[in-house]
Amino acid sequence: MKTNKISIWLIVSAVALMLAVPGSSMAGEVYKTALSLAITGPTSDAGNPYSKGTEDYFKYVNDMGLLGDDEIECKIRDDKYETAITKRNFEEFLDWGIDFYLNYSTGSTLALKRDFDEVEMPTLPASYHAGNIKGSDYIFLPIASYSAQNIGLAEYVVDHHEGGTPKVAMYVHPSAFGREPVKDVEKAIEAGLDIELVEMVEHGEGLDVSGTLQRWRSKGVQYVISQTVQSPVATLLKGASRMGLVAESFGQKGKMTFMGAHYTGGNDLVALAGDAAENYYWTTSFISTSEPSAGAEAQLALAEKYGRDEKAANSHNYAAGILVAEITTEVIKRAKAKGKEINKENLYEELLGMNGMNAFYSQTAVGPVTYSEDDHQGVDTLQLYVVRDGEFRAEGKPFIPEYTGKIE
Repeated sequence: MKTNKISIWLIVSAVALMLAVPGSSMAGEVYKTALSLAITGPTSDAGNPYSKGTEDYFKYVNDMGLLGDDEIECKIRDDKYETAITKRNFEEFLDWGIDFYLNYSTGSTLALKRDFDEVEMPTLPASYHAGNIKGSDYIFLPIASYSAQNIGLAEYVVDHHEGGTPKVAMYVHPSAFGREPVKDVEKAIEAGLDIELVEMVEHGEGLDVSGTLQRWRSKGVQYVISQTVQSPVATLLKGASRMGLVAESFGQKGKMTFMGAHYTGGNDLVALAGDAAENYYWTTSFISTSEPSAGAEAQLALAEKYGRDEKAANSHNYAAGILVAEITTEVIKRAKAKGKEINKENLYEELLGMNGMNAFYSQTAVGPVTYSEDDHQGVDTLQLYVVRDGEFRAEGKPFIPEYTGKIE
């Protein structure tokens, strides 16, 4: 395809770099980064498109000369969602000489937290668990935490529910990834968020959710917030649809309105759940390709340029992989512009300075990426989406949850 179709991506930065970097017949520098994630195994439905987004954006940077004569080399390894493999991959990446690292799961990020700090390695995980950045100097979340996302959904319930305190159930992954955000929702309730958390259920691997749904119905649950991945949510929605429990409008009496955070939604969920996904509410910090925008056009064009199929191209996990590659590229670009040596110390410094007038604007996200010494959460802004006629559509404007600031 013609390169001008994707020229909207970082074109200003590209021109600036071409003007700033003098031509040279010598080969440029190669900057090393790496990514360990679940391309196969549990959560590979997210990890696989994520890896493709990261790989493709770095190819784009190199192919378009966005760093002048210099290039980024990113080693991508499959860890099958196993922390022991992730740790081994990370140690090998260190031996190779990386200056920036991209991790994946909640479990491995928590397990390697001390390692990242010990070797002073700036790290962007695919896990948005708020606990990742607590007590760590070197881990940076790309977008708003799972806690912020779940609290944002709960706030939307409060703002749009009619008739007393809404009854909410949470449906979560049986891991720290699923459990920990519940604690922050409970803290928000203690701080004044007016919902009744009826119960938290950790899902299993079975397909029969009728018992859980019947119990929620008997307890008067009107809203279900999910903090897990797409497959169990699709199972839950199909079960609720068969039982006639899915609300046709938000907060419909006698029915349940289903909602979820980042990894529970996206275009893949519609493919998995079919008609049962209708009226499902979902929040993330990423744009959706089901809504026309410059960012959606850029994402789809990138996927086309590198031969990705339609499923990967339209995945918000592909966008998530792009974002970490964009941030990596941006800190390198900023360090180069200042004449700094490209090493982990200087890239870390550039991350900390990414705020205020120096915020970074990515076409994959609905708000700016900002970091500082006291703020290691990138895109604070969220967008709510809802499935209408089989496609996720934006509901309202991007927002920042109010109660996340009240529980810190």
